[in-house]
Amino acid sequence: QVDVDKWREAIHKEEETMLRSRKIAADLGLNMKIGDVEYQGDGTKAIFYYIADERVDFRELIKLLADEFKIRIEMRQIGVRQEASRLGGIGSCGRELCCSTWMSSFKSVSTSNARLQQLSLNPQKLAGQCGKLKCCLNFESEMYEDALKEFPSSKIVLKTKKGNAVHHKNDVFKQLIWYSYENERSDIMAIPLDKVKKIIKKNEKGILPEKLEDFAFVRDKKVDFENGADQDDLNRFD
Repeated sequence: QVDVDKWREAIHKEEETMLRSRKIAADLGLNMKIGDVEYQGDGTKAIFYYIADERVDFRELIKLLADEFKIRIEMRQIGVRQEASRLGGIGSCGRELCCSTWMSSFKSVSTSNARLQQLSLNPQKLAGQCGKLKCCLNFESEMYEDALKEFPSSKIVLKTKKGNAVHHKNDVFKQLIWYSYENERSDIMAIPLDKVKKIIKKNEKGILPEKLEDFAFVRDKKVDFENGADQDDLNRFD
């Protein structure tokens, strides 16, 4: 019980120690941020976790911290992902951060994962608490890779008697592919995957369907807000 009491006492010191150490580092003009402090169970040593953009000479800082807290000091540099993991928080999904609950290692995340999942490349939506791309972008990538193997190349043009149609996007879950005529880019149509394959096979044999509308599952219009066109469409959000 004596050891448990020492450990609890050490834990209570961590936040106060972190705030005080930040003040000392700032007074020394060091370009670093101390994000967390972890005491050993016996309270004789503490690990100071920090992030910094450049190499930091913290020899003087260690001397001041040792004099201030009368403990052995260890400085450990971590990345922003590790900092978010240690601090915790709530993600945009409403759940506690994966990195602070169950993730044990970090894999690199790139924008290609977002493109693969047909997500908008909006940094504000794709970034997590750490400011980096969300780790969960990796979770479903393999499933999307397997599912997209069934989809034809986006470079394939569907040929009809009415005109050629170009690819816009894929809906993996609904098995739909969105196309529009080359001369009518704003009028897009969702064609079921099986029907797209049939059209491609017909085109390979030199057969042109009458028009794409005969195969359309959904039709929609792309709204050009930048040029002020189709502003009345905003009424559907009222």
